[in-house]
Amino acid sequence: MVVNGVSVRWVPSRRVAEVLRTETAGGVLLLLAAVVGFGWANSPWAGAYGRLGGWRVGPAVWHLDLSLAAWAADGLLAVFFFVAGLELKRELVAGQLRDPRRALVPVAAAVGGMAVPALLYVAVNASAAAGDVGGWAVPTATDIAFALAVLAVAGSRVPPALRMFLLTLAVVDDLLAIGIIAVAYTAGLAVVPLLAAGLPLAAFAWLARRDGRAAGIMLGPLAVAVWLLVHASGVHATVAGVLLAFTVPVSRTGGPDAAGRLEHRWRPVAAGFAVPVFALFAAGVPLGGAGSLGAALREPVTVGVLAGLLLGKPAGVLAATWLARRVTGGPLPGGLGWVDLAAAGLLAGIGFTVSLLIAELAFAAGAAAGAQARLAVLLGSCLSAAAAMAVLALRRRRRSPAAAGERVAVGGGA
Repeated sequence: MVVNGVSVRWVPSRRVAEVLRTETAGGVLLLLAAVVGFGWANSPWAGAYGRLGGWRVGPAVWHLDLSLAAWAADGLLAVFFFVAGLELKRELVAGQLRDPRRALVPVAAAVGGMAVPALLYVAVNASAAAGDVGGWAVPTATDIAFALAVLAVAGSRVPPALRMFLLTLAVVDDLLAIGIIAVAYTAGLAVVPLLAAGLPLAAFAWLARRDGRAAGIMLGPLAVAVWLLVHASGVHATVAGVLLAFTVPVSRTGGPDAAGRLEHRWRPVAAGFAVPVFALFAAGVPLGGAGSLGAALREPVTVGVLAGLLLGKPAGVLAATWLARRVTGGPLPGGLGWVDLAAAGLLAGIGFTVSLLIAELAFAAGAAAGAQARLAVLLGSCLSAAAAMAVLALRRRRRSPAAAGERVAVGGGA
């Protein structure tokens, strides 16, 4: 194609989709969107940013006249949770979580990595006059896409067992976070819409087990119906994505199945659009709303979230792993060392997507505590990523052939 005398070569949409299926691409887009949102909210054009996020769209008769920011959190993130739910079900049916013995250590690490940050947050806020213990769940979540993207950037010398350990930990983390959102952040429950959601959900499950174009076309409207009814029930609408994912069949042998096809189709949408748009709106924390940066960093909510992500996550992962090994008497999974698990604990401190969502749910709209929590999630996630990269780089340097040769040479000279 020629535009103004210049030949333009369009990148095929299939090629773009393949790129978006990689962990690195999704993590980079998430980070870029968060940087743009934060920068825009603290720029001279902050007013335009606020008006865009607050622009209401949707039919009021169905209580769907939501702001664009709310649509991103309630609607687009349902796509992300659908893809995460498919991955979680695959792990439960055909992955590491299928074997209780192999899953014990990473599952224990996930539980410890959620419990310790929550306890640290409560300890900081319960003893402070300006504290707010309502945000206890903010530092408990792990962002799978961003954490795996950082691990992928770390290089090929990272052992495959570390990626599998982190993936299993993050999947269990997501499952527990979904439960927290469904139980702890449901203000009022309307039982009738929730029960009614079972009808389109059952139809979705029946059609997901059948091939054919007609069945595939009907899945979309049924998924929307489930989302609408779950949203109307008062349960956070992202839970609908997980419910839908859990109805999709998974092959126990690891062969082609409906879950694989749907994950292949929707992962680029989640990584390339849904999560970045949510990050654009969620990361837009005006420093004026959180107080000055120096003052915000001294607030108990900020300190609690930072302590939970930076200290609580690695401490919880390491302590729970040590305890699980003491109980079972088995070795570390895949021959990993404690340095590897320390890196995994730091990577688990990358909260981003789900932590930002919980921060929005835990505090009242416009509250300073909410802005402080989101600021702490952004800062804590970036610091956790940097610390994990440093640990992985140190590990790579210590185990590289060049370093080994230097140690031999030094030993021989002595």
